[in-house]
Amino acid sequence: MQDLDPAPIARPFIERQTSGAGGALDKTGFAWAVFEWARNPYYILIVIYIFAPYFARDIIGADLLASGELAGLEPDEALRTANAQGQATIASVTKWAGFIAALTAPFLGAALDRGGRLKPILAIFLGSITLCSALLWFAQPGGAGLPVWAIMSLLVIAYVSYTYSEVTHNAMLSVAGEPRSLSMISGLGLGLGNLAGTLMFVAIALLFVLPAVAQWPFAEPQFGFDLAEFEHSRFVGPLCAVWLAVFSIPFFLNARDPGVAGASWIAAVRTGSRAVFQTIREAAKYRELMKYLVARMFYADGMAALLALGAVYVALFLDWSFLDMLCYAIFASAWAFFGGLFGGWLDGKVGVKFALIIEIVGMVLTMIVQLSITQDSLFFGLVENYQVWDGLVFQTLSDLTYLALIAVVAVTATASISSSRSMLVTLAPPGRSGEFFGLYAIAGTITVWMGPLLVEVFTTAFNDQRIGMASISMLFLIGLAVLVTVRMPERA
Repeated sequence: MQDLDPAPIARPFIERQTSGAGGALDKTGFAWAVFEWARNPYYILIVIYIFAPYFARDIIGADLLASGELAGLEPDEALRTANAQGQATIASVTKWAGFIAALTAPFLGAALDRGGRLKPILAIFLGSITLCSALLWFAQPGGAGLPVWAIMSLLVIAYVSYTYSEVTHNAMLSVAGEPRSLSMISGLGLGLGNLAGTLMFVAIALLFVLPAVAQWPFAEPQFGFDLAEFEHSRFVGPLCAVWLAVFSIPFFLNARDPGVAGASWIAAVRTGSRAVFQTIREAAKYRELMKYLVARMFYADGMAALLALGAVYVALFLDWSFLDMLCYAIFASAWAFFGGLFGGWLDGKVGVKFALIIEIVGMVLTMIVQLSITQDSLFFGLVENYQVWDGLVFQTLSDLTYLALIAVVAVTATASISSSRSMLVTLAPPGRSGEFFGLYAIAGTITVWMGPLLVEVFTTAFNDQRIGMASISMLFLIGLAVLVTVRMPERA
């Protein structure tokens, strides 16, 4: 890969900075990482753990049950159908957001390599996420607030903006520190993002949920919140909006921007678009990188579908309460913090390729065991479920076993994101990380719509959430099969 001549595509931007200095705790490296402390809680609280299950169960599912459309069914069958429709709706949102991002992200990434400063562009994307997130406060059941189509539109716009912000932020990774520190900087960012989510979950539990359930540590929910109106679930929207606006400031003040001041964005879009098509036509020049992107097209987006729909699945299938889900989110986010650091460490021990293989295999095996768990039994019926204790949360063996498995998913999934970014930086030609992170984004979004589409189709066709979730295992296995064929370059 080092011997490839970047001309003629790279000549217009060959003077751009392509590497940085310092480590993960130096000013520029830490500034790059702290960005994920500010932004990632949106994905953790809204896309995965709190808002998406609330939207699926308490808006889509509850409204369907209240409409009378399922009146002819037995109560259990009606509930299962409502839950399946809720899961399918969330899958549809993720599908459309991924489809839009897949068609546009590579061109954005190529333009970022050739345009001006990246921070103003990033500020636009963050502004979009902030506005959409804040408006989710008005997402109420029964049509009392925003209509369902408006809520879905906000989620799609925010998801696409989140993907664009990820492409832009990733394009700045190569200048965040010295090359040997990039894996640890990447892992630190993911760790900080999950730590922020953990702190926010704890605050929601202490201020709102535990006072309502156990009158502790306060006699009643704070700020006059009414849990019957789902204000604790809706509050995560404005909470993430304010958090993003405030904590992104250190990034904008201290992160290194590889862009060239005054460069024409119009010319960047034009030449960048040509470069994307030329890169695709000349894919043979970047054979190993393209194989890696194909592998990512499957494994990373199987993981994205697993993360985006996993909390919805467990909330509906195991019938976990909001407090269960909150404790589950705290537990998973805490382990994900260590997952980011583990990914950086594992990259250094065995190399990014073998680290990725270990992480993907860990996710697949864990998902199989998770899908073997029901409210009645574990391990596909081999062990009967029973009540372990009468506490506030996770009372049964099924609950506790599923919770324990979440630790493995959290660590391996977060580590795989860190390792994936490091592998792209390792394989990409110098000076073109933005363009290839754009292709990386399409490889990370093409089945963000295809994966949820599989879940949507299989869930609806079989009226079974487990079959719907199991369908994404195909994506993991195809991605793993391609990944093992990628040859890594000899680099210092």
